[in-house]
Parts: sequence; C-alpha cells; structure tokens
Amino acid sequence: MPKIAFVFPGQGSQALGMSKDIYEKYDEIKQLHQKVNEKLGFNLTKIMFEDEEKLNLTEYTQPALVLASYSVLYALKQEKPEITPEYVAGHSLGEFSALVASESLLPEDAVWITNIRGKLMQEAVPAGKGAMAAIIGLKAEDIEESLKDIDGIVEIANYNSYEQTVISGETEAVEKAMEILKQKGAKKVVKLAVSVPAHSSMLKEKAKEFGEYIDKLDIKDAKIPVISNITAKPIQKAEDIKEELKAHFYSPVKWVQTVEFLKQEGIDTVIELGPKKVLTGLIKRIDRSFNLINLEKLEDIQKL
Repeated sequence: MPKIAFVFPGQGSQALGMSKDIYEKYDEIKQLHQKVNEKLGFNLTKIMFEDEEKLNLTEYTQPALVLASYSVLYALKQEKPEITPEYVAGHSLGEFSALVASESLLPEDAVWITNIRGKLMQEAVPAGKGAMAAIIGLKAEDIEESLKDIDGIVEIANYNSYEQTVISGETEAVEKAMEILKQKGAKKVVKLAVSVPAHSSMLKEKAKEFGEYIDKLDIKDAKIPVISNITAKPIQKAEDIKEELKAHFYSPVKWVQTVEFLKQEGIDTVIELGPKKVLTGLIKRIDRSFNLINLEKLEDIQKL
C-alpha cells in the first residue's frame, strides 16, 4: 500500500474557472458556495468563474483557492474514498486548505479567514514599500549569509526548492539583495509581480490584528497531522494550530524541509489537490523519487 500525503497550493496557482466542473456536479459544493458567499458578503463564485481581474487581487485570490482546493478534496472523497493521507501540508496559503483536510477548520471558516488574511496583508505595507524576488541557482545558506550585510529589511520568505529561494522585505533592500546575489553567482534573479512582502517581518504588526480573528475561529484538533510551514514538523493540537496561524503571517515557508520530512516518514506518493501543478513541480526539483499526482479536475480523480 502506498503511503500518501496530500498537499495544497498557495497564491499564484489561481486559474479562472478552477473547480467549476466539481461545482456543477455536486449539490453540496453549490450549497457551500452559497453559504460562503453569504458569510463573505460578496459573490466569490462569480469571481472564481467569471472575473479574472478580481481573482488576481489578494483578498479574493486567497479564499478562492481555498474553496477550489476543498472542492477537489470533496470530489476525491466522493469518488475514491479509499484514498486517505497520512499527512497533509500546504504551501503558505495552502496550509489553510490542509487544515480543512485535517478537519481542524470548517471549509466556510477557512474561506472567511483567508479573505481577511488577504485584506490585512494588502493593508500591511503601503504600495511600493515592499517587494519580493525569486533567487535561482544559489544555496539558501549562501543567501542567508549575504542578507545579513544588507541595510533594511530583507529576509527569506520561501525555501521553495534547492534551486529556488524567495526573498521578501523593503523594496530598496530587496533590490540591493538582488544585485549582490547576482554577483554571488545566482543563475537568475527575478522580481515578483506582487505588492505585499509576504512572510516577512514587515507584516508582524498586522499579524496581531489577524491573531484577534484567529482567536474567534472554532479550531479543532487535527485528525490528520498537518506539516507546519514554520517548523516543517507535524502539528495537531488546536492551540498549536492557532499559534501557528498567527506566526505564519510573517514567518518563512519551509517547503524544502517539509518535503524532506515527508521522505523521512516513508511517504512515497504525494497528491497535489488544486490548480496548476506548482507544488508537483517544486517537489520534483527537491526529490524525484516520489510518485507525484496532481488532481485539478473531476476527470483527473476519475482516472485514478
């Protein structure tokens, strides 16, 4: 029997029309959309299926991806109930989908809180003051060492693969780091088209406000261990999950370490639930020995 982990994508994986085929098949998903739209006070369904411009705004992207990923999970449970994971994990925003999969969070609560998260992230730093960049072809430890000498805030935001690390912080400091890291031998340095310096200490102040919303949520102990983005270790207790989500806002995403942990635990099959196969691509670059499956549409599930 394969040992399975489910993984869920983060921001950047959104696609217009994602999970529409599942919405059209299952009344339960239609009802969830209705419940979510009422709770949010706007029509997220319409944005997901018809409005690409709005879908790419952080406050809508985040809840839309959680809802789409959950829809894929729901369809998988209906079509192939025998496929169950030993661990769940998500990349950044994807951790909220992982918490839904572990039954720690209700799907409607995860959609609601990620809309708030998106808004607060957008408000945290004035436009133009924050930036992010992908550094390709330089070891993470060499990047960490170089960042120490740069004035201003610039930190590692995502340990995405051995080849790709994302930095985040004040625009000037990020741009300076890009120059220095290019000189240090990075194969490629790409400024990302984002306005929010995600997973950096610049969001620490707003994280306190986010924490107040987290405290209002009904978070339960996870039935399946969730791999923390912050520690790359499993968490299950409701209290630990609350603390995780508060610090998650400004802490780096340890995706490489998460994949290494899954390997150590004997996981041989990783199933990505959600659009675009971003995590499948990253995992392939970290460890090619996994059996990798991406489920995006109903037909993907039916072919399993």
